Amino acid sequence: MSQTRTDETGFDRDAVREAIVEAALPHVAFDGWTPETLRLAARDAGYEPVMALRVFPRGAVEAVEFWNQLADRRMLAALEAEKAGTLKIRARVALAVRRRLESVGPHREAVRRGLGLFALPHNAPAGAAVLWRTVDAIWYACGDTATDFNYYTKRGLLAGVYSATVLYWLEDRSEGSAETWTFLDRRIAEVMRVPQALGALRERLAAFPNPLRAFVERARTRTR
Repeated sequence: MSQTRTDETGFDRDAVREAIVEAALPHVAFDGWTPETLRLAARDAGYEPVMALRVFPRGAVEAVEFWNQLADRRMLAALEAEKAGTLKIRARVALAVRRRLESVGPHREAVRRGLGLFALPHNAPAGAAVLWRTVDAIWYACGDTATDFNYYTKRGLLAGVYSATVLYWLEDRSEGSAETWTFLDRRIAEVMRVPQALGALRERLAAFPNPLRAFVERARTRTR
């Protein structure tokens, strides 16, 4: 169940949103994420159709955003239950991505339709925000506490890995999505080499004299 929030009218808004989104998933597979789908879902969940607009005033895009937030929460709960913090960082990231996809596993077509919705130019910012929240949640679950440039580097790299893995997973028909997990492991292995390479490059650059520093030192000497 999602986090509880009761608005001024007294009903649990997030609980209603969750009920409508869950009821929408069977419809989405055939009709996509549309206002009509949300109205049907509200009715199926036991509400008046107008409730869909009331809790999702921005329509289908907001509903897909909320569904992704639910999936992120379920991923975090699964990782906490499995005590994933005892794993090495690469294994933790891979497990987090896997649990995130498994949380929406029965609804691949809804994922595909959601990606199509976010692919529309006017919805692209919302899609980017959803992706960023997911990769941020994954790094948070993996114990990342970076606040410097590494914060953005790690999330940017993982965003590429996650996006590629989602697209691969959507077309994967292997038993238990085994081919997707192999693909994921390869991508993470590649990404993990990037920070190491950057660190080695910084060390090599530090070994070379800095022309600007030398110029400043010469200027200081001349003014003494």
